[in-house]
Amino acid sequence: MRITLLCVGKTDDAGFALAIEKYQLRLKHYIRFDLVALPDVKNTKHLSADQQKSKEAGLIMKHLSPADHVCLLDERGREYRSVEFANQLNKLMVGSLQHVVFVVGGPYGFDESVYHRANWRISLSKMTFSHQMVRLFFVEQLYRAFSILNGEPYHHE
Repeated sequence: MRITLLCVGKTDDAGFALAIEKYQLRLKHYIRFDLVALPDVKNTKHLSADQQKSKEAGLIMKHLSPADHVCLLDERGREYRSVEFANQLNKLMVGSLQHVVFVVGGPYGFDESVYHRANWRISLSKMTFSHQMVRLFFVEQLYRAFSILNGEPYHHE
């Protein structure tokens, strides 16, 4: 299985970028993982929130294939404990999925077309975080999940 984290916008904070890279390197031990940063939509001050979400949806959809299993990181998604998330990933791997794409949307969330395309929605918290923090939290949780599945001592419970 291959996992991609698809994000709208880039990580422009060097500290976040360094921490994200640290977990990306650790994940290589377990799985093929890619982080794809889509360009920000231009001239957003002249767009409504719905127009911006629609433009972002176009960018997101171009990077998805029909066979991809798509999971949105969304405030309305289900919250998981780390062990539960690890078990969900294990089910996907056992189910022989080739590619799982986790998606972080723009500042207004996702267009309805992206919600319709999604197979799954998860929430990292009921709190709101910057998109850069979400990326870091997600790659750390992904690493944690694989360490749990492999019985390694990173996660303490």
